[in-house]
Amino acid sequence: MSTPTRTLFGTDGVRGRVGEKLTAELALAIGRAGTESLRRSKGVDRPRVLIVRDTRESGPMLEAALAAGIAEAGGEVYLGGVLPTPAAALISRHHGFDMAAVVSASHNPFHDNGIKLFGGDGGKLDDATEAGVEALIHEPPAPAASPGRISELLSAEQDYLRALESYFRLDLSGLKVALDCANGATHRVAGEIFTRLGAEVELLAIEPDGRNINDGCGSTSLDLLSAHVAGSDAAIGFAFDGDGDRVLAVDADGVAFDGDEMIALVAAERARRGNLGGGVAVTVMSNYGFHQAMKEAGVEVEITSVGDRYVLEALREKRWILGGEQSGHIISSDYAPTGDGIAAALMLLEALGDRELAAAREMEKLPQVLVNVEVTDREAIAGAASVWAEVDRLNEELEGQGRVLLRPSGTEPLVRVMAEAPTEDRAREICDSLAGLVRTELG
Repeated sequence: MSTPTRTLFGTDGVRGRVGEKLTAELALAIGRAGTESLRRSKGVDRPRVLIVRDTRESGPMLEAALAAGIAEAGGEVYLGGVLPTPAAALISRHHGFDMAAVVSASHNPFHDNGIKLFGGDGGKLDDATEAGVEALIHEPPAPAASPGRISELLSAEQDYLRALESYFRLDLSGLKVALDCANGATHRVAGEIFTRLGAEVELLAIEPDGRNINDGCGSTSLDLLSAHVAGSDAAIGFAFDGDGDRVLAVDADGVAFDGDEMIALVAAERARRGNLGGGVAVTVMSNYGFHQAMKEAGVEVEITSVGDRYVLEALREKRWILGGEQSGHIISSDYAPTGDGIAAALMLLEALGDRELAAAREMEKLPQVLVNVEVTDREAIAGAASVWAEVDRLNEELEGQGRVLLRPSGTEPLVRVMAEAPTEDRAREICDSLAGLVRTELG
């Protein structure tokens, strides 16, 4: 029997504009199907499911619909409230939940939302399991003989903070740090954990109103944090995305450090200390300079498809610990089987020790340009022969000096075109030319 295909689930769950792709009806169907999938695959009669969400105005509506679907299928629902995505993984594992669900669209604007599903081990569901859930959405099971209950998990926030505090035994006394919480899921817990560890904290974007999540703040818009840190006496700054599973850093002068640079620094330092636990896993989007730095540090690198689930799969296969994405989605699997922005920030501080971030840079980035091309059918790129012929030609031309990468987005109607070259002007020229060809071929 062939594996069911996925059309709703992308690389990071179901995501889209609320009221169009993502509706209360769909959220209810996902809750019902996910619960029935657990019953069939695990033999669990009354699955226990945790739900957390971010700060979008559509969050309570979708949370309620999702919970109703779970309860209709006989599941017991526990509402954790507004918490970062990684909290779902950690709390689920700690309390022995059968599944966890996160209502969030991560770094997207407020009018989008999404639903991500996690297994009882804290890891995101694999492609085959998600496909099975999707099949049950299209062919809904009958309601359970008796519905489940919905209740609040009052300990959820403290459970997450305790997990961070017990893993990161850091003394941050004397450190002044600025945190941009993107008006999102980290707006309460980020400042709290840094304060508990002794840091002096300056907080930005901590007043969510349902619509200001990721709006001119957070990891997708570093100007706010960079300007603040450059004009203050903070030694370092961190910007989280809306659901708190990503982070980017800035040094004392407000200069940005992306995920590649953070992973490189942590990996090189752990390798020097002898506690890296193997190599590192990163996606095809990682900068060429990252690979050069890891080669010099004697660290093996595994390359995966884009998406943290594929990074985690590689870590499990290799029995390694550290991996992540250029976007700042960083995993240390001995802590949690998913990216955690707050944890990644603490990992970086642990690796830095007494050094300043600017002085600890481990890699030099090759100029990289990324263009997102809007298309009506992102999957049609697979059959665009002329586009792929041009990709091959450009990669031959850039061999040893850069590269070209083209891929459909896993969550949006976009084709992403990326070029790395010896100069930014050349990278821009290549990227714009290839993006123009994609527009011509796909419309």
